[in-house]
Amino acid sequence: MSLRVLVVNAGSSSLKLRLLGPGDEVEAAPDLSPDEPDALDEQLAAMPRPDAVGHRVVHGGDRFRDAVVLDDDVVAALRDLTDLAPLHQPLALDGIEAVGRALPDVPAVACFDTAFHATLPAPAFTYALPRAWREMGVRRYGFHGLSHAYASRRAGAPRVVTCHLGAGASLAAVRDGACVDTTMGFTPLEGLVMATRAGNVDPGALVWLLRHGVDADALEQGLDREGGLRGLAGDGDMRAVLARDDADARLALDAYVHRLRAAIAAMAAALGGLDALVFTGGVGEHAAEIRARVAEGLGFLGVRLDGERNARAHADAEIGADGAPVRALVVTAREDLEVARLTREALS
Repeated sequence: MSLRVLVVNAGSSSLKLRLLGPGDEVEAAPDLSPDEPDALDEQLAAMPRPDAVGHRVVHGGDRFRDAVVLDDDVVAALRDLTDLAPLHQPLALDGIEAVGRALPDVPAVACFDTAFHATLPAPAFTYALPRAWREMGVRRYGFHGLSHAYASRRAGAPRVVTCHLGAGASLAAVRDGACVDTTMGFTPLEGLVMATRAGNVDPGALVWLLRHGVDADALEQGLDREGGLRGLAGDGDMRAVLARDDADARLALDAYVHRLRAAIAAMAAALGGLDALVFTGGVGEHAAEIRARVAEGLGFLGVRLDGERNARAHADAEIGADGAPVRALVVTAREDLEVARLTREALS
């Protein structure tokens, strides 16, 4: 459908709006502060009227496996999922409410980060936990799905591992367009070393900490906001860590790359082989050194980079060496395009 779509991404510090024309050209792209309540109406009045609104929503739970047109029942169901994403879900709901007030007659669609991972087979999404806990909904959901869906489609290969590397980081194993495994789980804490998230930690260590005086709030703070690169190097910004040459920074980078290489190999095993490796997200797109270090340990999978191509990669680019069995690419993260695509499909 040739619709003009307003893509809404509500975060803790901004409400990001991207107005995409019928050909996906960006017609407006304001980032609004929550401290300016009148700014939304002013920005919407200044831009062409959208035909539809697409909202990025982090969590769809078990119920929402595809994008869905918003109505009162859907909004109520999203509110019921807040305890699964207590930081992100309320922000998305606030964005839905605010834009809905400003554009009450424009159809709106919720597009979920978890939905791309709804194709995970049971062995991939099931934790080996007591049945009662699993029946409470404790399972692997996966996140960053909008980014993984877009990046894997851009690769255009049968078996793709997509590496979304930003402040949050995750991988997805994608076979013929369907996700079969991913690194994040019940929450975005599972998996890789990230900017401030610890990634995989032995649950026994967490039980030990709880029994030795670290309460649940402090545990969450350490795992989510004081771990990862920040916990190892004192700084969660990959650019700053790469610029340093001290023991803490070297350890942080070595741990980051070690976990990333191992997880890529695991994703390739889930696919039964690898045709393309894709880097996206802030680190994935801009940290050539990280891409190079990761690829150095993946030659056994057929990954070989061309040094010059990797160093100068900008926007969507091939960075693999000539003749390498596996294509290697850098893809610019464009969740807005994925939200617009899903919104048009939901309204077709």
